[in-house]
Amino acid sequence: MIPLVRPGFPWGAVCFGVVCITLTLGLWPFHAPPNEVAWLPGANGISFGSSGTVLSSGTFQTGDAGVAGYSIEVWVQPHPWLKSATLLAFHAPQNPTQLRVRDALNDLSLQADLAATPGHWTTATLLVHDAFRRARPLFVTIACGSHGTAIYLDGKLAARDPTLLIPASSFTGRLVLGDSPLQPDSWWGQIRGLAMYGADLSAEQTSRHYATWRASGRPEINADERNLGLYLFEERGGTIIHNSAHAGHSHLAPAVDLYIPPRYEVIDKILLEPFWREFEMSGSYWSAVLKNVVGFVPLGLCFNLYFSARRVKRAVLLTLAVGIAVSLTIELAQWFLPTRDSGMTDVLTNTLGTWCGILLQPYANRLLVWSGGRTL
Repeated sequence: MIPLVRPGFPWGAVCFGVVCITLTLGLWPFHAPPNEVAWLPGANGISFGSSGTVLSSGTFQTGDAGVAGYSIEVWVQPHPWLKSATLLAFHAPQNPTQLRVRDALNDLSLQADLAATPGHWTTATLLVHDAFRRARPLFVTIACGSHGTAIYLDGKLAARDPTLLIPASSFTGRLVLGDSPLQPDSWWGQIRGLAMYGADLSAEQTSRHYATWRASGRPEINADERNLGLYLFEERGGTIIHNSAHAGHSHLAPAVDLYIPPRYEVIDKILLEPFWREFEMSGSYWSAVLKNVVGFVPLGLCFNLYFSARRVKRAVLLTLAVGIAVSLTIELAQWFLPTRDSGMTDVLTNTLGTWCGILLQPYANRLLVWSGGRTL
């Protein structure tokens, strides 16, 4: 039985309207929004909104063979509503996600992409559970060297993995604060200080930096700690965050400042990211999956009714083709929009939504009969 809508009903126009609405919902907003980064009133630091990022003005070079390790210190305070996002990351074309620090459901997650074989990478992770459970200022130190990797919170050891050997190359490239360099993954909260060192800081050094930074607004740094970058966020205005690392040391490359772009941007957006790389066990991921399925149900239902009413052969396959085409159009266009992800997960879930709409056709047919329509 082929369902037929009311005689003369403009289902072609309905299908066109459904496509327009689907494209609008999938691509809104159609532009790069203003960068939601603001200076803290009356204090050193910046706050990040729902679409905010800070970028380094150049690349950090850490190719000095005499360097035994590297360390990062950052004062952070996450927003209490934050679930999962990227706090900071280094980006280089040869290894786009080489080192990143994420707030993952209140856990601090240090992730490093390490070369397993030429051209292939494996991701190593070191977690500190419930590090961000309380939305308060937190002094995070990550120290990497020949003895492994350690994470300190407020000057105290929180996690250590002696087998996690992160190479110096992981600290090379552009620094991205408050977001991922590859897909929109905005971090909400405040950053009040950042420092980088060409040394594997010890527990004593970490504790001293925490105490002196807290007492005087800057860490007490010795020359052997090889301070590569020190960002105190004391400008309290403008778009440049200056590198206050001590000058006059031969190990220091030209100062790399940070800057706040006027509009939100993702510096190396991925086109059609594979679904196995997008997958994560989080509420936000499954919520997006559900929205993608539900969002394409009307398209599948309307186009299948339209093709069936016009006695088009293989209406189901043609409807699925339309769903895939619309989904691919959205994903390709999203590559140009910094606030939207471009990934294959959406194509798969949109196709599933189209199929669900097709399956709803018998029920829609009954509703049409009940409301005065007819069937063939």
